[in-house]
Amino acid sequence: MSPLAALIAALAIPFAGAVLIGLAGRAPNLRETVTLATAVLLFLAVASITPHVLAGGRPQLALFQILPGILLAFRIEPLGMLFALVASGLWIVNSLYSIGYMRANAEEHQTRFYVCFAGALGATIGVAFAGNLVTLFLAYEALTLITYPLVTHHGDDEAKRGGRVYLGYLLTTSIVLLLVGIIFTWSVAGTTDFLPGGILGDHLSKATTGGLLALFMFGIGKAALMPVHRWLPAAMVAPTPVSALLHAVAVVKAGVFTVVKVIVYVFGVENIAGLTSVDWLPVVAGFTIIAASIVALRADNLKRRLAYSTVSQLSYVVLAAALLTPLSVIGAVLHIAAHAFGKITLFFAAGAIYTAAHKTEVSQLDGIGRRMPWTMGAFAVGALSMIGLPPTAGFVSKWFILSGAVTTGQWVAVSVIVASTLLNAGYFLPIVWRAFFRPASAAETHGEAPVPMVAALVVTAALTIGMFFYADLPLALARQVAGG
Repeated sequence: MSPLAALIAALAIPFAGAVLIGLAGRAPNLRETVTLATAVLLFLAVASITPHVLAGGRPQLALFQILPGILLAFRIEPLGMLFALVASGLWIVNSLYSIGYMRANAEEHQTRFYVCFAGALGATIGVAFAGNLVTLFLAYEALTLITYPLVTHHGDDEAKRGGRVYLGYLLTTSIVLLLVGIIFTWSVAGTTDFLPGGILGDHLSKATTGGLLALFMFGIGKAALMPVHRWLPAAMVAPTPVSALLHAVAVVKAGVFTVVKVIVYVFGVENIAGLTSVDWLPVVAGFTIIAASIVALRADNLKRRLAYSTVSQLSYVVLAAALLTPLSVIGAVLHIAAHAFGKITLFFAAGAIYTAAHKTEVSQLDGIGRRMPWTMGAFAVGALSMIGLPPTAGFVSKWFILSGAVTTGQWVAVSVIVASTLLNAGYFLPIVWRAFFRPASAAETHGEAPVPMVAALVVTAALTIGMFFYADLPLALARQVAGG
């Protein structure tokens, strides 16, 4: 298959799959077979493009003109390639997990769930392969809208309330801030295309550059920079597979992906390096990292703790990109993948605990590792990755982020990374200790969750470790993003 044909296939497969899933809704086994087949086909289409991109190719597709001089266009560059590989690959595992979770918990509206999940992956691929800011904005908004039914899946008052917060924050930030920033960029640069080195050049004053950067960074609400982060913990009312989608596969990754893409391909790292008007971004990112870690440290609800951990970890990517060094940009790109593998493992484990033991609080997990050793062993791997310890993917990405900060003497950033690492250990390691080294209640009789769920979390834990030993592919793509 040619790269162009594979690009077209990658854009079309999720939406075609969504239609087929809907048609197969009355036959659960067929519906879930179609879901898995769609996920596999999407990954194969995306993976087939990777050698071409590594060799310097940039497949592109222009569909039609939206406005004079602005096309609905797609172009695959290394950052989008990595994001698409991670999202499409994890969709396969998440689909397997979802089958076990949705059946074991007798969830309603399962066909709608799988249809919206496929649509969300289609929008995610649109974000990953967008060739300009306008195309990215349209796919970004589509992702927000199509995940709303997933967030409100349970349909009760709590779900509706969480859905309103989710939709309110993400639509308000994108329309009021991000769209304004895109229009201003177009008026100044005369284009919205993503180009290596950026498109703004010296068109703006230092102060205006700082202001425009603020429109983008706070307008990209999915990156969850404080204070536009509250949608993320509010969305935890959703079923666990949706939480995994939000935190690892699509939504928040679309946010930090867009942050990196804007800094590298719109502003240009070299163009804004050294400007005092952009120095506020590492400060805001650093504050978000520490503040969210403190909230996570105090949270007893497991999903809430994981949600605020995500808020913190996302700002590692923002901080790394904001340091504006080649090493830190490599770290930012790698952390998109590293966090995806580790955090999906943690959410899978949380869902397995709920399904098997009906426990939701950290304080309820005494001795659970003896009854669910596979689940809690995988949780321990994900936790080590979030802390940044070897042999996990989190160590690789944080090594590059920390190296970028040290080599340029940005000691505040170094302090933030060190402090947050200690905080991460403070709210993850006690869970592991409690699970394996505290006595369990004699009344507990449960075992592991259903096999598809356990298989999925073991696979993602293996990927978390695998990226430590086999980082060549993501590292090659990240180095291309950083310029060499």
